[in-house]
This record gives sequence, C-alpha cells and structure tokens, in this order.
Amino acid sequence: MQTIKETQNWKIASEIELIYKTRVRASERPQIKSSRSTYELAMRTWDLGKIDFFEQFKVFLLDRSNKVLGIYEVSSGGTTGAFVDLRLLFSAALKANAKALIVIHNHPSGKTLPSVADRLITQKIKEAGIILDIVLIDHLIISSEDYYSFADSSSL
Repeated sequence: MQTIKETQNWKIASEIELIYKTRVRASERPQIKSSRSTYELAMRTWDLGKIDFFEQFKVFLLDRSNKVLGIYEVSSGGTTGAFVDLRLLFSAALKANAKALIVIHNHPSGKTLPSVADRLITQKIKEAGIILDIVLIDHLIISSEDYYSFADSSSL
C-alpha cells in the first residue's frame, strides 16, 4: 500500500534552470559582416570529411552586434535531406539569449540552389523567429566549393 507522501509526488513540479556558459570572451567572438564571412566561418567549423557526404543543418546564434554566441548542430541527415525540428533550433537560440540567427546547411551534391523544401523551412524559421523576436538574418546553402545566400538573393 502506498503512503500519502508517495501518492502526492505528482504535485511536485520539476525545476527548470536556464544557463548559458560561454568559453569565449565577447571581444574574441567572430563577427558576421556578410554572407561571405558566414561561409568562411562555416567552412572553418564544418567537418570537411562530411560536407560532400551527407546533409547537416546548423545555426549560428548571434548577439545584437552579429557576434557569434555559438554554433548549434540542429540535425544530421542523409544524402538528400536533414530534418529540422524548430523546437530544438529555437530552444538553443533562447538558451543562448540570441537576438538573431543564421541557418546553414550543406548540399552534398555540390549544387547550392535551394529546393522547395529549403524555401519552406526558411519561411517557417523566419515566421517562428518573428513571434520570438529573433531575427533570421540569412540561410546559407553551402558546398565545399560555393554557397547560396537567401539574403543576397532577396529570397528571405
């Protein structure tokens, strides 16, 4: 037989604590100034052994000065796609107290033109960001040799 204390455990709420721990001083964070600088940073941080092998989807979390607070890998997929869970993407942005985002994913084929699915997920991220007051600055599709910028192409 259960005691009263054991049956009352459902009333205890779990505590949630939000903490952002940085290892990089604000003055040392890379600053995004253009789609080119975004691509160059992506290439320095991407595992180049995977860029031509399977899709990965990452987000650069930015402060108000477009300095990179962190890079979060949202998902890794197959050779033709990677699933993007908006809840995971924005939970990372909220935890880092990001004011803006740049999302980046690679096309193993080397072709950087966006697909219909790429355009749809960009729109969903942009709309969710509006609700949370987190600006989607750009979406880059990268390959080992080139990139496509939604912002540069006025597709954002």
